[in-house]
Amino acid sequence: MEVKDSIRARRSIRKYRSKSIPREALEELLEAARLAPSSSNLQAWNIVVVTDKATKNTLVPASGNQGFVGECSAYLVGVAEADYNAIDIAIALDHISLRAVELGLGTCWIGDFDPQMTKKILGIPDNLKVHICMTLGYPAQSPPARKRKQMDELFFRDKWSAKWK
Repeated sequence: MEVKDSIRARRSIRKYRSKSIPREALEELLEAARLAPSSSNLQAWNIVVVTDKATKNTLVPASGNQGFVGECSAYLVGVAEADYNAIDIAIALDHISLRAVELGLGTCWIGDFDPQMTKKILGIPDNLKVHICMTLGYPAQSPPARKRKQMDELFFRDKWSAKWK
């Protein structure tokens, strides 16, 4: 599968089959994240990979009561000290989301979560911040592609007043 195919096929999955991800597949995904670019190549981030069913269920209330957090195979929690490292975590998780498509897995970005509650549940040190979370697992649904804006609604050429045509 080419990257462009993964980009077109990626969907936000909110319903998962009850199936564990083999360790070698999980490590392939983590390797994709490890290879992601980061500011000054510092890789000043960490990802907590939660596969324990009880812990995932405990994270449901910390994740906006989104029940599928407890159903996924793995819940990924992106952690860093500085706010500017949030971009690096997003790039790393995006690498995971695209590689996941190639491996027959699905993901969903979780923006609605309580960082302090998540930190407490996972024992994350006080000096670190939870920036973003993501579910990962075997899809139990195949949602259709959602409508996207046209190119000229999103991009400009050379200056703000010149719409992309």
